[in-house]
Amino acid sequence: MTVLPIAPWRGPVANRHTPIDADAVTRALEGSGLRSISQASIREMKKLIDTIEGNTGQRYIRMEMGIPGLPPHPIAVNAQIEALKRGVAAVYPDIQGIAPLKREIARFVKNFLDVTVDPEHCLPTVGSMMGAMACFLTINRMDASREGTLFLDPGFPVQKLQCRVLGHDFMSFDVYDYRGPKLRDKLLSFLDTGKVSSILYSKPNNPAWICFTEEELEIIARLADEYKAVVIEDLAYFGMDFRHDYSRPGVAPFQPSVARHTDSFVLLISSSKVFSYAGERIGMLVVSDALWNRRAPDLKRYYPSDLLGYAMVFGAIYALSSGASHSAQYALAAVLKAVNDGEVNYVDGVREYGEKAHVMKRLFTDNGFRIVYDTDLDAPIADGFYFTFSYPGLTGEELLRELLFYGVSAIALGTTGSTRTEGLRACTSLIQRSEFPALNERLAWFHRDHGKPVGPAA
Repeated sequence: MTVLPIAPWRGPVANRHTPIDADAVTRALEGSGLRSISQASIREMKKLIDTIEGNTGQRYIRMEMGIPGLPPHPIAVNAQIEALKRGVAAVYPDIQGIAPLKREIARFVKNFLDVTVDPEHCLPTVGSMMGAMACFLTINRMDASREGTLFLDPGFPVQKLQCRVLGHDFMSFDVYDYRGPKLRDKLLSFLDTGKVSSILYSKPNNPAWICFTEEELEIIARLADEYKAVVIEDLAYFGMDFRHDYSRPGVAPFQPSVARHTDSFVLLISSSKVFSYAGERIGMLVVSDALWNRRAPDLKRYYPSDLLGYAMVFGAIYALSSGASHSAQYALAAVLKAVNDGEVNYVDGVREYGEKAHVMKRLFTDNGFRIVYDTDLDAPIADGFYFTFSYPGLTGEELLRELLFYGVSAIALGTTGSTRTEGLRACTSLIQRSEFPALNERLAWFHRDHGKPVGPAA
């Protein structure tokens, strides 16, 4: 990638030029219908950048979407092709999933989390987003006196959108300032309302990349049990805390999980990132044995059974999609089997994200930017799929808008539930190493224009 012809710009820095046609950026912003760019969703930002690129022919350094940028494993691809050749595309799969996949999901959870679950309680879903939706449709309806989910933010913005679409209330707080023992009192302030049905967080965190410790997971588990709330653990980036090696089946250390501290949990496990299989929309929903068999009479307001597992499968999942792609289930089963058997190291395949993040963060900080969520308790934040950044003197709204003129895209942290409204989220996945020089050039250009006052004679 090269920085393409410059264009005059009439932004706050007078008499300057920027890498992207300023009039085209302005027209796209005005025509987008966005009232505030800092409140734009991930998909809205993608559409905006697509529009600018289409109108100008100029390419952006694209960091707004968490789209995996690595090739899928051939084992998965070949297994799906073979399944299609056998004719599975003509046959509806069982809603609860094919038996080989259910067995391998249960093995995966045991091998890498050291948690035992019945294979019957392991369900394929159309990505983890469908898994979350199924949870909201069932878990948040187990008790009519409760309102919904407590989100430990920052987090994935679409999960809150799902709650809004369902008409569910929810609560949230930015967990960054309430780590360690402080987490208990903060959780209590919400649980004491008696309105929390479920607690949801991601680990590693999207977008801050923080990881709860075993102490914090124990706090969450104990309070969830005490207040009869269900913990929904979003493991979209399974094993991707590269500070530790969680890649050996059945061998410690295991991926930390709340599932080792409570029997009232649901796990959302994505194949999109760790197995680079995003396009086939296949994920995993794992329900603890105790929760699966729990009866909640209020479920009968919506479903024929008050048994949570039954309502989950034959109520929510049936209504959402009648199951997940038949051939993709065989793909996921095959790659999980290879990982479970120790034939494939799933972490090795995604270390590239962390290595790229290490370089990219340095490019940002060398050009005057700051990392917003920079520590994980008392340790430096890990390098991973996401990182967060800000620029002194600019709000998140201003920074996001200004970067558009320099050919760099991201999303505002405010949309993730973060209180760091000065910051943006960057995703490393789509950036190629060959683009690092262009990224550095554009960040340096931005820093020259914004790093100090520019007078008329400059």
